[in-house]
Amino acid sequence: MDEKRAMAPWQNTATPAPVITIMHASVGSGHKAAANAVAQAIDRMRGTNNVPSNVIVEVLDVLDFGRIKFDGNKTAASFTGATRPIYDITWRYTLTGRLLWGGGSAWSRIMFPAFNDYVREKRPLALICTHITAANVAVGARMMTDIDYPIVCIPTDYEIEGLWPHKEADMFCVATEFMAETLRPRKVPEANITITGIPVRGGFEDEPFDRNAVLEQFGLPVNKKIVLVLAGASLPQPYVRFRMAIEQTLPYLRRFVDMHFVFLPGKDHEYARNLKALFSGMKLENATVLDYVSDMASLMRASNLAILKSGGLTVTECLCAHLPMLLVGKSYGQEKANTVMLTSFGASLHATTARELVLTLERIHRHPEALDALLIGANALRKPNAAEDIVRATMGQTKIKRRRQKHFLEFYWGEKPAHTR
Repeated sequence: MDEKRAMAPWQNTATPAPVITIMHASVGSGHKAAANAVAQAIDRMRGTNNVPSNVIVEVLDVLDFGRIKFDGNKTAASFTGATRPIYDITWRYTLTGRLLWGGGSAWSRIMFPAFNDYVREKRPLALICTHITAANVAVGARMMTDIDYPIVCIPTDYEIEGLWPHKEADMFCVATEFMAETLRPRKVPEANITITGIPVRGGFEDEPFDRNAVLEQFGLPVNKKIVLVLAGASLPQPYVRFRMAIEQTLPYLRRFVDMHFVFLPGKDHEYARNLKALFSGMKLENATVLDYVSDMASLMRASNLAILKSGGLTVTECLCAHLPMLLVGKSYGQEKANTVMLTSFGASLHATTARELVLTLERIHRHPEALDALLIGANALRKPNAAEDIVRATMGQTKIKRRRQKHFLEFYWGEKPAHTR
């Protein structure tokens, strides 16, 4: 008998590499950034903490699987004008009190059958979700395919929307104990809650660095307080009101002689050109416009203050970079929750109007020691190892077998909310 003959398919003992799927939704940039941060952590932890050395990590946008294609960024941007209060009501009050969303297969059946096919093909070891849509689609796919995998939810802000699949999620990785108190009345078991922080990309570790060298690399003065103005994104609509407030402060910037303002328009090249022309015409010597910066971690660590709107990932990066914050503008939805959390901890200042922004800058200019006080408050929220902690929590869930139930839709009554909204 020829011993070299090919084996029959059933005799093939090769084991496919395990897959961990990390899913976000392209609604703003924060959800994707958090997903990529967790993916980077998995790569760093291969072969340790129960992470298989041959694991395949796939970062996916749940909207790519939808039966109906739509632009999540443009949809989110539509709630930045007169409709902002509507968004605030939807985010903060709908399904956040006693009537709660438990999960179900409805979305997967109707809108996301393509993701069910993905699950059947990949049979993921775990599914990590940084957006509510991703989490609900993951729940539905698990119900419909009968393929078991833990679902780990990562809210990327400092409060939790009511539409997360509370009863079907296996783990919530949240930023603060405040958020855990939100989940407990929603009947999420204590074992399913872990306080990890919000994951951020690499570069924010507490390692020695040469501040002067970083500033010289960007052409910035080393003998002044560096103030970053984070005013850019792929879509300008969410920054319209923020930029209006900033532009009203420009005539006053030259009075802050000990500060140098660095404007970061991101990928908005037209806005960058307009700022450069404006500063040149004003002969504003203590302001610089930087085009898209790839090494933001180093620039943030070398700076002394950030002026920004209260997006969850951006404020978390500031916390990890030991960078004091001055939040600008009236916030809605999740940004309102972020502002309340940061200011209540004494981790940031907040200015609602341009006039208030100028007065706050004057106070900081006269008393720069106020920035040190902000850092003290920020330490209570700072969790630079969040991504690694989330990976550990996820791998722990892969060892647990649970009995699953199927629901097309599931609503339920929670207990008295921990926080009045």
